[in-house]
Amino acid sequence: MSSREYEPGAASGAEVRKDGERWTLVLVRDLRHPPARVWEALTDPAHLAEWAPFDADRTLAAAGPVTLSTVGTPTPQVSASTVRRAEAPRVLEYTWGDGELRWELEPLAGGTRLTLWHGIDRRFVSWGAAGWHVCLDVLDRRLAGEPIVRIVGPDAMKLAGWQRLVGEYAARLGG
Repeated sequence: MSSREYEPGAASGAEVRKDGERWTLVLVRDLRHPPARVWEALTDPAHLAEWAPFDADRTLAAAGPVTLSTVGTPTPQVSASTVRRAEAPRVLEYTWGDGELRWELEPLAGGTRLTLWHGIDRRFVSWGAAGWHVCLDVLDRRLAGEPIVRIVGPDAMKLAGWQRLVGEYAARLGG
């Protein structure tokens, strides 16, 4: 499937938590794949290059420094990041620019409940939620053997349904 044929579904599975000036976007997605497969997709640079908004210069499956580079932006932003915690196939925590990301994988019958906490500037909450929504759709389809191209940055903003999705998340999350 090409990005022209893909249209994101309705906003769902998101909330925002506020602690003073700190905002955390929380996204929950049930995937139809076992935790070990999801873990590999979250940590292996070759898999990240198929769905994530950044490329990694090494695996994220071990603690330590890593360089994350945005994809699809006019000028790539290269971030010296740090994997703080990598407990396969359950918990992954790392920095990305000024943000912090935490992924938790919980086994479900027939799959995995994936929860992402992303420390994010409040001005970008609805955009961040919409962007991760699209990335997680691409991830889910790739793991199911129904791949679509990575859709990030300006390519995501060109999608039919992008403005609707951002608006739905803004209404849900207030950002």
